[in-house]
Formats: sequence, C-alpha cells, structure tokens
Amino acid sequence: MSSRTTDEKLVYMANQIATFFESQAEGTRAQRVAEHLRSFWEPRMRDRLFEMMDRGEADDLKPLARKGAEIWRAHGQAVPAHSEEE
Repeated sequence: MSSRTTDEKLVYMANQIATFFESQAEGTRAQRVAEHLRSFWEPRMRDRLFEMMDRGEADDLKPLARKGAEIWRAHGQAVPAHSEEE
C-alpha cells in the first residue's frame, strides 16, 4: 500500500499529465492538460485540486499542471482549443 496521501496522489497525477504534455507542440500544452482534467478527472478530484491550490497546499504542482488546472477552472466545460501562451 502506498504511503502517499490522497492529496499527494492528486498532485502526483496532475504532474504526470503535465510531464506527458510537455512533449507536445508549444502553444497547446496547457490547454491539453486542461482538456485531460475535464475529460478524465471526477469533479471531486478537480474540486479538491482547486481547493488545494487556493489554500497553497499544492506547491509541488509543476507550472504546466497548475496552468492547465487554472484554464480548466476558468473555462469549465468549454476549454479553449489553444493559445500561444504557455
């Protein structure tokens, strides 16, 4: 059994997603992370990650994971296709 807490697992998973998308085309990475969160994470998982971010409890999030989560949060079900910002 893993010694990681549920919160640590959420950060770990978000970082794994970000690591995968780091190899994708620039300008779409953060949006792809956001789309993955929207498509595959349960609302409870996303809500907890957002809560951790708000409370400063997600300091170990990679910048790309954080940006993807912020995009998803800002746009909800309508994640934009991509932008030139990373």
